[in-house]
Amino acid sequence: MKYLMLVCVDEHVEEDADPEPWITEMESRGIRQTGNRLQPIADSTTVRVRNGEVLIADGPFAETKEQIGGFDILECRDLDEAIEVAAKHPAATFGTLELRPFWSGA
Repeated sequence: MKYLMLVCVDEHVEEDADPEPWITEMESRGIRQTGNRLQPIADSTTVRVRNGEVLIADGPFAETKEQIGGFDILECRDLDEAIEVAAKHPAATFGTLELRPFWSGA
């Protein structure tokens, strides 16, 4: 089953967590298909359409302390394996990892 793993962190918190060992292990297991870090939230743009009007705003929609700092696409046997993989990610010790399954066939 394919999962999107969102890596949510407080970008104001400095962490020295090196994800390379996690990436190497998950790629060698055939689990991690791709992933990347994201630019800071100050570089984001929010787009909504209301009553046919396109509304554009600078910055993120959600007003939370933690923001999406990166993502990985995982191919796992099931949710249990996805949880095991997420728990090994270094950001799990200071941020939040959100797992979302893709619709089947995606």
